[in-house]
Amino acid sequence: MKKKSGFTLVELIVGMAVTMVALAAAVLMFRDSTKANTNVTQTSDMSDNMRAGLNLIVQDLIQTGTGIPTGGISIPNTINASGCNVGLPVKRPPTVLNLTFQGPNSANKGCNVVLPAVEPGNGLGPAVTSPDGTSSPATDIITILYADNTLALDQRPITGPTCPTGAIFADGSQINFGTSPGCVTLGAAGIPVNPGDLLMLFNAHNPNGILQTVSSVAGQIVKFDAGDAFNLNGRTASETSGTILTLQDPGAPAAPNGNYPATSCTRVWMITYFLDATTDPKHPMLMRAVNFNTPQPVAETLENLQFSFNFADGTTPAPVNQFTVPTLPAPGGDNENQIRSVNVYLGARSTTTAATTGKYVRTNLATQVALRSMAYFNTY
Repeated sequence: MKKKSGFTLVELIVGMAVTMVALAAAVLMFRDSTKANTNVTQTSDMSDNMRAGLNLIVQDLIQTGTGIPTGGISIPNTINASGCNVGLPVKRPPTVLNLTFQGPNSANKGCNVVLPAVEPGNGLGPAVTSPDGTSSPATDIITILYADNTLALDQRPITGPTCPTGAIFADGSQINFGTSPGCVTLGAAGIPVNPGDLLMLFNAHNPNGILQTVSSVAGQIVKFDAGDAFNLNGRTASETSGTILTLQDPGAPAAPNGNYPATSCTRVWMITYFLDATTDPKHPMLMRAVNFNTPQPVAETLENLQFSFNFADGTTPAPVNQFTVPTLPAPGGDNENQIRSVNVYLGARSTTTAATTGKYVRTNLATQVALRSMAYFNTY
């Protein structure tokens, strides 16, 4: 019988070595592929995250100024000899930032007597420091106003001939929306109005309107108790403008007489965007606050939020890419009501470090939004 041949020890060792090399190469390729996939996933997640937040900002900016009087809404004010408002300042959301609404530029902060449809907030947000020590400059906030056009609240007057049972108390502390057929119906069967809502009231005496914060709602009765979050309610006749008393018929001598002519109202949304770097410092969140309600996160792990503004003030060239309201070249400075478009910049980083480099992946997104509901300015 012939003797069968087999592998020698040398052949076995060589075969094992070749196999190990092939396996090592395959493992390295798999590892690199996994790392590359992780990096791609992180970048994709960051982009999706930023786009989700940016889409909400854009949607709100597009509606900015809708239903808001040209020039803004009157706010309670007491004017001193210098022409500045020395009354109780109107507070600005959110509570965590402890801010008030300032004047139109640095030269007259505190002299504001109107609330514009868009209010810049350059450097009023937190500076974000990442776990790797990278720091951003102080971030921005922005506050915008627009009327809630999904409701028919302003389609019927709350007082007047068509709603004879509707009434506003002489001190402005509450509204009875009435029960006549021509009156506005509130509640589940009609228009929902809730505590914390902002109502803009207007009539022939004050077409620019005034703002009140809803304290409570009971049937057709809406109350505006003093001490609200905005400092809008509970004003007195000592404030010369911007209060609910300015909607009354003038009395003698030049004081409100307690009677309100036909008056209408609409609900106004006040939206504020800012970064929250306190709740979870490792993953700062883009927050959206409606009035003084609890802010809601709309995107996470953002490191920067910046806004700049383009103005139409009749000058050539017009101010563009302004981080706040410029004081020049227009006489007396420009104002927020001349803003025609907003440039938005978001900066984000990955939630974990990259597998290939051990560093965070960073990206950014920017866009420009035209405020088409703001007053048109003919540059020609």
